[in-house]
Amino acid sequence: MDKNTWIGFLIIAVIIIGFSWIQRPSKEQLVERQRIQDSISMARMMAAEAQRISDSLQLVAGAPEEKEIVSVEQQQERLQAAYGTFAPAAQGEDQWVTLQNEKLRLTLSTRGGRIARAELLEYHASGDTVNPLCLFRGDEADFGLTLITANNRILQTSNLYFKPIETDQPNKVIMRLPTSAEDAWLDFVYELSDNYMVHLSIEPHNMLTELAQNINSLELQWRQLIPQQEQGRKFEERYAQLQYMLVGGDMEKLSESKDDDAKESARVKWVGYKDQFFSTVLIADDAFSSSQFQSTVQGKHSGYIKQYTTHTSVPFDLKGENPTGFRFYCGPNHYHTLKAYDEGAEKENRLYLNKLVPLGWKIVSWINTILVIPMFDLFTSWGLHIGIVILLMTIVIKLIILPFVFVSYKSSAKMRALKPQIDAINEKYPADKMQERQQATMQLYQQAGVSPMSGCLPMLFQFPVLMAMFWFLPTAIELRGKSLLWADDLSTYDAVFHWGFNIPLLGDHLSLFCLLMTICNIGYTYITMQSQATDPNMKFMKYMMYAMPLMFLFIFNDYAAGLSYYYLVSLFITILQTMIFRWTLDDEKMLKEIEENKKKKAGKPKSGFMARLEAMQREQQRLARENAKAAAKRR
Repeated sequence: MDKNTWIGFLIIAVIIIGFSWIQRPSKEQLVERQRIQDSISMARMMAAEAQRISDSLQLVAGAPEEKEIVSVEQQQERLQAAYGTFAPAAQGEDQWVTLQNEKLRLTLSTRGGRIARAELLEYHASGDTVNPLCLFRGDEADFGLTLITANNRILQTSNLYFKPIETDQPNKVIMRLPTSAEDAWLDFVYELSDNYMVHLSIEPHNMLTELAQNINSLELQWRQLIPQQEQGRKFEERYAQLQYMLVGGDMEKLSESKDDDAKESARVKWVGYKDQFFSTVLIADDAFSSSQFQSTVQGKHSGYIKQYTTHTSVPFDLKGENPTGFRFYCGPNHYHTLKAYDEGAEKENRLYLNKLVPLGWKIVSWINTILVIPMFDLFTSWGLHIGIVILLMTIVIKLIILPFVFVSYKSSAKMRALKPQIDAINEKYPADKMQERQQATMQLYQQAGVSPMSGCLPMLFQFPVLMAMFWFLPTAIELRGKSLLWADDLSTYDAVFHWGFNIPLLGDHLSLFCLLMTICNIGYTYITMQSQATDPNMKFMKYMMYAMPLMFLFIFNDYAAGLSYYYLVSLFITILQTMIFRWTLDDEKMLKEIEENKKKKAGKPKSGFMARLEAMQREQQRLARENAKAAAKRR
């Protein structure tokens, strides 16, 4: 080979070595790869171990002819081989222990030492006025820890049998996981408070020789099916969501409309399995780490909304000096109930469970917290019917924005009075002289003291308030089960007609409050169109104005009746306001005021804004003329 060939090979080698050096993984990437490989190896080992244990149990509790062959000693040997020191907990009977206060009843199962049933005594499922509302029961929920024994057996606490130990304290019970050693065990200590919170403490006792020595954390698995509790499944699905809060206060969510999952490397303070009005929240005394979350949408006829799953790890002190602690919140998504858990707590220790209540975007949430919720609390504290409460809230909101609405209507009335003069300007300046037409129109508005933008101010103020009520009413648990006229439950739709099949966009029913709101909205549109000067050539826009209220029938047909009732009352008051404004504002008097205003401003200099606007228009006209001349020369 000649010199050029050697040089070519050398360059190729340098490129390969350089590329390999640039693409080499960092230390963090190597650590992450090793962690993933370790997790995969651990998962495979756990699966193999679970299969081996399952096979052993099938031999122990097999067919009658197999039982006759396998002796008691052989059964014990196989249990010992499969479960190691936890062989005494491999078999047992499923027994139940109850913890109860005035609001919550929890049923603990000896199988897994877990909460097998949670009932809210002050609430009922939709259509059931007798039985307490049940958040989950039996196999709908599972909670367990992964244990690695000293002889490398990998076990799940959810498959082991605990022994209930009574205590002297009320609403406190110990679920004890026994071992082969008489003085060694693992305790799940449950203590129910006087509200919706129960504390769980994992306390090992003399487990140094029973569990693997290198354990400093425990793998936790938590799964729960969310049963359908409300009449409107579509609306309930919209608010059912897995949420979790990071240490520091940042909230993360999985999708509420489709299957979703997430991996979280940051420390997590709590995980919430949320429905429309109720939640089960697992709160760590310290924090969760290396967490994986999954949300799966359930079939429409399954009776369930979602299934949530969490795989995470928690710190564990094998010596038992620092117990691993959790809290379970099993209760309503009630803003004040959730916020009360942060009363008196330092900022870094606050839970912010009230974020489970959706109150809208930042500005909308701000309006809800400082205006809507305090006003709602005030009126409900008077013992008024919920329909009267919503009516009073609507009146107060209308009074607050009344000055802005009046300014908007007055501006519209002035524009209507100026229509003949605007038509004259349009005739004077044809469409090809649009800039001159706009300049003359703006000059007329300035002389008359009319601002075309003044009508937008009330909308800018009203929109956040309307959105605040839009977010608050469907999620206010105070409306749940409350009736008004024909509506049995203001938190869901008030169907008066069912036709047994689904109509696209509308559904299988018709809500009366929504229908009345739509009719009222069409009436308001008619009144507004009659009072405004419209271009006869813009008939399409006129039809669109009537089409918008009709669209609300399809949008709000599945929404809470309380929200449709609020919009109905709000529209009715708006119509009354419009009629009063029309009676108090006379077009002839308005035109006289405009003419007098013109005379007053005739000798006054123009405002800075109008002067700049006219200067810009003149500059645009000059540039247009120059461009036209240049184009004519090129021809």
